[in-house]
Amino acid sequence: MEVYNAIVRFFQEGGLFMYPIMVVLAFGLAIAIERYTYLSLFRTRNQLAWKKIMPMLQAGNLSEVRSYAENSKSAISRILAYGLTRMTSARDRDDIELAMEEGMLEVMPRLEKRTHYLATLANIATLLGLLGTIIGLIQAFTAISNVSAADKAELLSASISVAMNTTAFGLMVGIPLLLIHSLLQSKTAQVVDSLEMAAVKMLNSINRVENLSGESAREAAA
Repeated sequence: MEVYNAIVRFFQEGGLFMYPIMVVLAFGLAIAIERYTYLSLFRTRNQLAWKKIMPMLQAGNLSEVRSYAENSKSAISRILAYGLTRMTSARDRDDIELAMEEGMLEVMPRLEKRTHYLATLANIATLLGLLGTIIGLIQAFTAISNVSAADKAELLSASISVAMNTTAFGLMVGIPLLLIHSLLQSKTAQVVDSLEMAAVKMLNSINRVENLSGESAREAAA
């Protein structure tokens, strides 16, 4: 109960700028929770799809991979489907790679969506805290101009203490939001790396199948 009362008193003594900082915190937490949930589900769906696709690639069953990829809703399946579809008209490996890169470009905006707002919100929270402190100090110095010399030191000390609450609260909001932003960026990078790894494995599998087909054709000719 004492901790709760201390928090309430800290918030009340901070002045009006505590409320916009609280709004920034609410928006930041909402974005962080939504992005973390989305990326976690995205990664889980891709891992499940990859576990089914990987044995097919290792066996060289590209037709089965294409059939599965075209019916799957996971991002990794759609990217591979782009490449497998292009195989019918591709002149070389680069054409297939470009097709999968096109699929990656469609996926990337959804992965990075709204994450950059967290860094902006962290800066806004910090700046609002500083602005609240500056305005509080201005009000404090204005107030002490009308009191006696004996009361000036005590009143100024109390006013500065209250004004600093907004800076403290702004930093208390801004620092965690920056950390969450870094965490989500790292999580996004891991997802992108897994997609790129899957694309490379698929290209290698295509090359292996083509090489085996070429060797079989040469053996038959011989």
